[in-house]
Amino acid sequence: MLPEGLYKRRRGHNNTPPSVLLILTNCIVLAILIQLFTGCSTINNFFWIAIGILALYNVYNIRRNREEYNMLSIIVYVISILLMVFLFYYFSNQPHNC
Repeated sequence: MLPEGLYKRRRGHNNTPPSVLLILTNCIVLAILIQLFTGCSTINNFFWIAIGILALYNVYNIRRNREEYNMLSIIVYVISILLMVFLFYYFSNQPHNC
């Protein structure tokens, strides 16, 4: 038998913070965009449009969940963005077999 209060204890509890979901969404979308729209020597214009849409989604998500973002979450978010920018430039400067 399950205790009666088992499901009542988790009411209002979010399993994953919105900041972590936003960082994961950014990483996944960026990885897919890089695979689809970057070539050996050029970057498709749709890549930059999609990055702009992703940036608007980030602004919307941060404003919607403003109370969830404390100073530590903001620092981790900024570090993740900087890491993604670094990885983009690192992988774009690697030699390609085209």
